[in-house]
Amino acid sequence: MTIETGVLERYSQGAESIQADLCCPVDYDRKLLSLLPQEIIDKDYGCGDPSRYVQNGDVVLDLGSGSGKICYMAAQLVGSSGKVIGVDMNDDMLALARKYQPEMAEKLGSDRVSFVKGQIQDLALDLDAMNQHLAEHPVRRAEDVIALRAWQEHQRKNQPLIEDNSVDLVVSNCVLNLVHDSDKSQLIREIFRVVKPGGRVAISDIVSDEIVPKHLKDDPKLWSGCISGAMQEHEFLQSFIAAGFVAVSFDKWEAQPWQVVEGIEFRSVTVTAVKPHDEPCLDKGHAVVYRGPFAKTYDDEGHIFLRGRRMAVCERSYNLLTGAAYADQFIGIAPVQEKTAQSWCHKPGALRTVSETKGSAHKTDSGSCCC
Repeated sequence: MTIETGVLERYSQGAESIQADLCCPVDYDRKLLSLLPQEIIDKDYGCGDPSRYVQNGDVVLDLGSGSGKICYMAAQLVGSSGKVIGVDMNDDMLALARKYQPEMAEKLGSDRVSFVKGQIQDLALDLDAMNQHLAEHPVRRAEDVIALRAWQEHQRKNQPLIEDNSVDLVVSNCVLNLVHDSDKSQLIREIFRVVKPGGRVAISDIVSDEIVPKHLKDDPKLWSGCISGAMQEHEFLQSFIAAGFVAVSFDKWEAQPWQVVEGIEFRSVTVTAVKPHDEPCLDKGHAVVYRGPFAKTYDDEGHIFLRGRRMAVCERSYNLLTGAAYADQFIGIAPVQEKTAQSWCHKPGALRTVSETKGSAHKTDSGSCCC
């Protein structure tokens, strides 16, 4: 039995009957749950609550949406101007989630949730469309395999399931660990592809404190049970950094492990991250002050921030560091009069002089300024 087959079978069973050992205890918002059919709640399997990161008006993508619980919770938070897309590859789970779409649309006041069939490590390929294509063009010979690959590449490019830069928030609840190790890097890159510049990620998943040995990875029950496919905790963060995300952090970390197998601790975490804007680094005279408590800190781009000093930053970094992801750590100081934009040429740790910044507006959180 392959990993993919084991996962499909385990979650098909989960759509048929409740599988209590597939989920961790999670304290969900009872108000949001009250609108949901009980079957959706009972047959959802997760380890966190990424719905708490949803904002009004968001386009939300839920990876491995299962019964649809997180999607229908998020739909209440995005409001009438937002929408929610659930992606899953399991037909039984998709059928369960879609079963309640008319009922939930009536309760929500609009049909703002959709469920599509796809693999989360290949968000460009529509598996429903591929099934239709295979029904019309069955694979019987080696040449048919080549033709199918060409069709897949055409679909990914011209009719992607999820388009580039189209999602405000990607969420997932205990699903990334189910993807084969060889596909995990591609999975994170796919998340980066579909998120809008400035968009966010909130991924609840299981991580391990040690690298999981091969004999545990080869156990299909441990893998489909969200255990042996877990990434090591530091490796998990690094995978988002390597894909290009910034502000990558453990926003939630369960002190007690969910399970311990052969001395390895497996626990629930929630990772948050931001996709940076693809803009040039231009110097217009902006500065930030790192609040502390450490003597200094630095970011993934090598910028150094000394506690209490007016550090020179480009406009792009200024907007990022004074946004929601970092606002409680930095004070932003906009130039009294913007300099003519020029390519960034300061060395790491460069300061803005008081004379350059005196009288400037100070941005002390994500939405307020004072002079």
